[in-house]
Amino acid sequence: MKLPKSLLMLWCSFGPRVVEASDRSAPPYRDSLLSFHKSLVDFNSTTGSEAGVGEFLIDYLTERGFVAERQTLPTSDLSAPRFNVVAWPNSRNSTSSKVVVTSHIDTVPPYIPYSRTAPESPTADTVIAGRGTVDAKGSVAAQITAVLELLAAGTITGNDVMLAYVVGEERTGDGMIYFSNITAQQPIPPKAAIFGEPTEGLLACGHKGAISCRITAHGTAGHSGYPWLFKSATEVLMRALIKIIDTDLGTSERYGNTTVNVGLLSGGTAVNVVADSATAAIVARVGIGPELEGGEVIKGRIRDVLTCVDDEAFDFECDSRASGAIECNCDVDGFETTVVNYGTDIPSFKGNHTRYLYGPGTILVAHGPNEALTLGELETAVEDYKRLILHAVET
Repeated sequence: MKLPKSLLMLWCSFGPRVVEASDRSAPPYRDSLLSFHKSLVDFNSTTGSEAGVGEFLIDYLTERGFVAERQTLPTSDLSAPRFNVVAWPNSRNSTSSKVVVTSHIDTVPPYIPYSRTAPESPTADTVIAGRGTVDAKGSVAAQITAVLELLAAGTITGNDVMLAYVVGEERTGDGMIYFSNITAQQPIPPKAAIFGEPTEGLLACGHKGAISCRITAHGTAGHSGYPWLFKSATEVLMRALIKIIDTDLGTSERYGNTTVNVGLLSGGTAVNVVADSATAAIVARVGIGPELEGGEVIKGRIRDVLTCVDDEAFDFECDSRASGAIECNCDVDGFETTVVNYGTDIPSFKGNHTRYLYGPGTILVAHGPNEALTLGELETAVEDYKRLILHAVET
């Protein structure tokens, strides 16, 4: 098998971790983990098209003694049903479990097929590439393998753990929102939830919040030969965006500074016309708390910047999912810790449960053309999830 140049370069980049991982003997679940992970990645489950991988998960878990259910989301498109997968070991005798083990089964586009180095004789340093290998099918495969191992050892039961694999995390989080609403109706809420996202094998103490906004600048159109006689919406918008990026919108010791990404930018009608309208879509990664109010604080500060640049030119709208920095529990023996800048489904799962965030792989390759991780990272995650699940059940 001849690997793409990008995958070969990525393989080389794993360096120090490869040597450490390859020194240990293969765990008994290596083949089943590798096969399961491949099956998950083989499905193109871009947000909105998760049904195939969801049906596979239902069958996979049912064959292994789980009670698995489709949690169908309300939708106006009956030809494309979307559902979360929820499951319990068959020993359960209640509708609640102490710990929810969860991640998401949707991915970002475009689909990238599965590939790996050493396909015939995989070792811990084998690199596995493809869309979703890291974000977040690596977590899904490692979590389920960990739960199966704990059940086989008799150290947990169905009353201890349930699985929840949701759709839509990469866009609106509608899968977790629906799961949260259903779970809120249970008589006994879970006491902990373990979220699977790429954290480089470190236990995250939290992550930044987020707020997405749309800024529209209004000007007056005219001939480009006399720009001083008119008002360029593109110019005033550019000045505002640079000032927003350069302004300290909010900083904390744990999460660092609030950052802004200008993801979409458009405006004007022709190159020789002063633009009368321009629009930008931005997302701010919020470095301050509290969780419920931090996003609104940043929203107000962005609005102040716009007013400072031009108190008449802008319309400013933000979505309703604004949040401040999200705290997680990271006080678990044996884990190194980190904080991450990306968002997760954590704030969408409402309740007073303890929250843990952990997963194999690095976010720095997720969403990109070189998404990949090593088999050793997957295997380490299985062992770490086992320890984390037992900690959550026993605490």
